[in-house]
Amino acid sequence: MPFLEDGFEIVQNVISTDEIESITFEIEKYESKGGGIRNAEKKIAPVKILAESTKFISLASHYLSAQASLVRAIIFIKSTENNWLVTWHQDKTVTVSKKLDSPGWGPWSQKDGVLHVQPPVEVLEKMVTFRVHLDESTESNGCLRLIPGSHKEGVMSQPSIDSYSKLHSAISCEAPVGSALIMRPHILHSSSKAKSTRPRRVLHLEYSSYKLPGGVEWA
Repeated sequence: MPFLEDGFEIVQNVISTDEIESITFEIEKYESKGGGIRNAEKKIAPVKILAESTKFISLASHYLSAQASLVRAIIFIKSTENNWLVTWHQDKTVTVSKKLDSPGWGPWSQKDGVLHVQPPVEVLEKMVTFRVHLDESTESNGCLRLIPGSHKEGVMSQPSIDSYSKLHSAISCEAPVGSALIMRPHILHSSSKAKSTRPRRVLHLEYSSYKLPGGVEWA
């Protein structure tokens, strides 16, 4: 299965035009406030409906081979007003309802009132990320670049990431509107600044089949 080997794939038509319009209509008020919206499922009703829909939970469960739960939702808005470069990195944190007193969990931080923590690698291996394209994603508007198979290296230090990224080939994940880039969170990825004036809005959804200890929930 290419996804298991490469750590990613692009799936067409995961979201309808009506669903895109309902989400983009709601996020327009946020576009002047920065390049992203954290906790989007708590702030934007159509995001919550989509992220917790049977369609998306079933698709995530397919990639995880067990029942999936939504971990968090973020909207990224890259435009001429909010333009940025992201160097090679892994997504290594999750959001939870309270601190765990368990080995391998940490360091801890709080963003937008929610606890963030780096979990053990076995947690990341039971996660999948959907990057749902609300606009066409191209090299000119700063699409994601990633290194196939790099998720198999586990959690890497920054020096290891820097070295690995120089020795392995990357690909640009150009994708049409309505598609989703489905990937392991800890696959190495980056993005360049946008060169065009066309926005690149992405709904970033993370799912997990990892069973948290009693009393702790994904936040």
